[in-house]
Amino acid sequence: MDFDATSSNIVSLPFVAAARAASAPAPGRFGHLFGCSAAMQEVYRRIQKVAPTSATVLITGESGSGKELVARTIHDRSAFARAPFVAVNCGAIPANLIEAELFGYEKGSFTGATRQHRGCFERAEGGTLFLDEITEMAPEMQVRLLRVLETGRYARVGGEVDLHARARVLAATNRDPLQAVQDNQLREDLMYRLAVFPIALPALREREGDAELLAEHFLQQLNAAEGTAKRYSRQAIMTVRTHRWPGNVRELRNAVQRAFIMADDVIEMDFAGLACAEPVGTCLKLPIGIPLAELERQMIYATLDHCDGNKRRCAQVLGISLKTLYNRLTEYQSGAAVATT
Repeated sequence: MDFDATSSNIVSLPFVAAARAASAPAPGRFGHLFGCSAAMQEVYRRIQKVAPTSATVLITGESGSGKELVARTIHDRSAFARAPFVAVNCGAIPANLIEAELFGYEKGSFTGATRQHRGCFERAEGGTLFLDEITEMAPEMQVRLLRVLETGRYARVGGEVDLHARARVLAATNRDPLQAVQDNQLREDLMYRLAVFPIALPALREREGDAELLAEHFLQQLNAAEGTAKRYSRQAIMTVRTHRWPGNVRELRNAVQRAFIMADDVIEMDFAGLACAEPVGTCLKLPIGIPLAELERQMIYATLDHCDGNKRRCAQVLGISLKTLYNRLTEYQSGAAVATT
């Protein structure tokens, strides 16, 4: 990494000049993904191979690592690119509603069904249906999904006419699929049907050099949106480089947003400013004075990590409903959202 000779405090990344050039694509960019590491190059290679096909893909990786971005990149590079991309979080939909959400329902099929409703399969017709958090889907619905994948046919709730499933299915989970099968969170036959072509997305800590590239990318987006020219300090880049980022790209993006808001011209990202939790066994060591909202955020992410990404178990441990947990995670993700397209 090269440093700006005009200042001992401001860092100049070697890829910034190219990133700012209107005629040049952002370095390390591949579809909706960013990264130059060997681990990400392997992900790109696998996406290139599978995107032109109609094969189902099972994407695995930690929370915040960018699984939906992988799915969107596959869609954009496929023959289905001009058709809809429909994403469904299987864990965020109550078990008694997910059938109607996936397959749709006929008017009068149940109380409150005042009109016909097109399900996700129907809305994604000719395109891609992305099933996120597939291990959170109820077992009985996994049986229904497997049947649709095997036969290519389904019916709306309350309907008698079979419809053709004309959407490519991509699925994702933040859990180890084999462990999920052992824990009865995922049917083995469904796992093999989804994992025709598996893609394992590495954690940010396993992507050498990518944290700095992503930090610069997020900063350039913020500068463009706000009409500013803020820059990182030397120490900020060292923090980005050495922090383990347990929340992966999502955590990094949020940290950059917070630091950007606080900075005048030079962005600092020290660990105190990031309010990072330090794991001590099964406990967390947090700095005194951390805002309660940030304490809650760190505790939720730490508990989720302790539960191996199992959101249902995480909610039980925290003593909150699964819906509340999903609401919190959505807030954390969208509160500092930066578009990557």
